Amino acid sequence: MESLIKFVQEEFVTKKEIPTFKSGDTITVYYEIREGEKVRTQFFKGVVIQIKGTGLTKTFTIRKMSGTIGIERIFPFNLPAIQKIEINKRGKVKRSRIYYFRELRGKKARIKEIKR
Repeated sequence: MESLIKFVQEEFVTKKEIPTFKSGDTITVYYEIREGEKVRTQFFKGVVIQIKGTGLTKTFTIRKMSGTIGIERIFPFNLPAIQKIEINKRGKVKRSRIYYFRELRGKKARIKEIKR
């Protein structure tokens, strides 16, 4: 059964060229939204909290603050609606899944930036 799933994924799912990023990085994801016949591009800018899965089922979670409310969104790496991903800042964190970031507010919610 697993070999059949792998075969279908390799044959029919198109792989996208995505820049490499990790947890703690601030990225902007541009994706298409279809409303009836209209198509528009929207972006979501935030900090990567986790990268989960392997292969074509790999996903990443982004968290942004909208006022005082935190918003998280999960994107699959091979989502056809994703147009491009920009890396704004490289962050230095000690964990691969930074769930503790959800409770932090103000100055404590800053992530140390890696200079390029």
